[in-house]
This record gives sequence, structure tokens and C-alpha cells, in this order.
Amino acid sequence: MGKLKLYEKANEYLECEKWWTFTILMFVSGYYGAFTYTLRGGVFCNAQTANFVLFAMELGNGRWMQALYFFIPMTAYFLGAVLSEWAETSIQRIHLIRWDTLLIFLEMVTVVFLGLLPETAPYQISQVLINFICSMQYNTFREAQGIPMATTFCTNHLRQTGVSFCNALRHRDAGHTGRMLCHLAMLAVFVLGGVVSAILCRYFLGKAIWGALLPLGVVLADLLHADLKTERDQLDRTPRGH
Repeated sequence: MGKLKLYEKANEYLECEKWWTFTILMFVSGYYGAFTYTLRGGVFCNAQTANFVLFAMELGNGRWMQALYFFIPMTAYFLGAVLSEWAETSIQRIHLIRWDTLLIFLEMVTVVFLGLLPETAPYQISQVLINFICSMQYNTFREAQGIPMATTFCTNHLRQTGVSFCNALRHRDAGHTGRMLCHLAMLAVFVLGGVVSAILCRYFLGKAIWGALLPLGVVLADLLHADLKTERDQLDRTPRGH
């Protein structure tokens, strides 16, 4: 009987690979999704599938300029992946903190900026910036304690839940059950982030985005402590999945 190990042998994983880190980032992504849909143009900026569908529909309807508009979020997502891929190697050479840690700090700076925008500001500012940071987050945090995971959208978690459920029934293996529960937990915290965001958006409008600072701050403090103290001698170690 297999057994999924989440917290045994903790030193086997970097802090940026810990399951709880991914859980908090998944909560934040649900928060972003509800924020942009509720207040910033009725769109979801965590992934790009919808933008490609809308792009195709505009092309099919012959609305060329409207189709070109969707290149803006697509390009932002593309550049986010490019920058995160380049920055990871470059920051590693400096040997001060990990790229994962710096990314969370930059994400918090972006959230502060978005909260300062007036309600009359073009929606595209929020959409593009959240596209950008979600792309970097998705490309940076890839594997939680041995389990490939995304921190910005739900599709793969839902698929993996189904796969693990089937395998658990077929093989009677506790490892598959554990994986199923992990993916279910990711889906649950994503929904919870959306619920909290929707409630705060009603009362605080654009300032509600600042609600993401608390969970991000918790992650940043933990990653900084690891970089400067407990994992100081492992700054050149590459997280699994990269």
C-alpha cells in the first residue's frame, strides 16, 4: 500500500515546494479571479484559455480590431513566463534570496499599486498586471512536495482529482487517495479565496485587492526566513519540476 508523504522528511523539500505554500497561493489566485470578474471588466486573468476562445470568436465574426485586443493579455502572460524563466537563473547567481521569494515580494508591490488605482482607471491596467503576475507564479511554483500542481487555475486539479479517485478505487492505494485529497484541497481554497474576495469587493471596491496582501505576506515572511536562515546553504538548489 502506497503512502503519500506530505510532511515527513521536511528537509527533503525546499520551503517554496511545501504544500502549504501552494495552498495559500491557490487561495490568492481565487481571490484575484473574483476581483477581476467582479470589478475589472468581468474577466478571469488567472489563465488564457478564455482569451484564446474570445480571440477565435472575434476572428470568426470578422471583427479584426476586437480580435487584436486579446493579444494584450496573451502577450502579458507570455512575457510573464519569459521573465520568470530568465529571472530564476539570474537571481540564483546573486546567491542572496531565491527567485520564488522575490516574486512574492513583487506580487505584493503590484497588489499595492492596483489598490491605489482610482475606480475610473481603465480595466486593462488591472487585467494585464494580474495576467503578468499569475503567469510568473504559475511558471515558478510547479511542484508541491512531489506532486505537480498549478497555483493559478483549477482545471488540472479537477482532472487530477478524477484520475486519483479512479486509481484509488482500482488499486486500493493510500497514495492515490492522498493525492486526490490534495487536489480537492486546492480546489476548496481557490473557491474560498473567491468567496472572500467577492464579499470584500462589495464593501471596499478596488481597495479589496489589498486583502491579498495578508496571505502573500505570510508566504513572503516564511520564504525570507528560509532564504536567510534555514536554507541559506541551499540557495543554488533548483526546486523540483524545473
